[in-house]
Amino acid sequence: MQVRVGTVGSRVIAAAALAALLGGCAGSADDDGGKSASPSASAKDTSAGGTGANGKEAARGGMIGASGSACELPVSFALAKDWKAKSIDAEKELAKASKGEDGDLSGALADTFLRQGPVTAACEIDAKPAGNIGFLRVWTGKPGDADADGVLRAFVAAEDNVSKEKYHSFRTGGGLDAVEVEYLYTSKLLEETKKESAFAVSTPEGPVVLHLGGMDTEEHEEMRPAYDLAKQTLKLA
Repeated sequence: MQVRVGTVGSRVIAAAALAALLGGCAGSADDDGGKSASPSASAKDTSAGGTGANGKEAARGGMIGASGSACELPVSFALAKDWKAKSIDAEKELAKASKGEDGDLSGALADTFLRQGPVTAACEIDAKPAGNIGFLRVWTGKPGDADADGVLRAFVAAEDNVSKEKYHSFRTGGGLDAVEVEYLYTSKLLEETKKESAFAVSTPEGPVVLHLGGMDTEEHEEMRPAYDLAKQTLKLA
């Protein structure tokens, strides 16, 4: 069951009954389905093209990340056509949740949705207007945090029930050194496994992680061209 990070302030109390489904992080909460899969033995650098594993290429929409865009971030990148971005004010949502009727419970649930390892949710890009079920989420950290590799490994370690992680380095189309991981997430409650992907870069304003989940592995692969488009266009904002 999807509980949207972007609206966590109004839904966090109702989400208490669903907390067991979320696997400890918003990245695994794209939906409650999942299909068995395995990550590729060696993820490919797609900075030269926007074609995903399914052979499709994402049509380019607008840019995100720069001042005045829907999400102002340390980096900017191209969105796939029809994907819709929404900024997340994590500190505001956490403060709001901590004052809710359930007190500590609301705050704990909000923290689950809004923080993962060393980074905090900053932007949620919804694939539903483009016909898929899932999100590309952007997480940011504070200046002085570990390098991209360390941040990404901590991000994955903070997500329970992951396996078969495959890391590799690449350079984004905007010239930033990056580290990427593909892995499997297993819902113990549903006894189902799905593929997820993420990559991280370091910036003067702190680390940035882009994460692609999906309802299941099939949806993940359908959305992969949008993720690859972000990789090939990502640069400092």
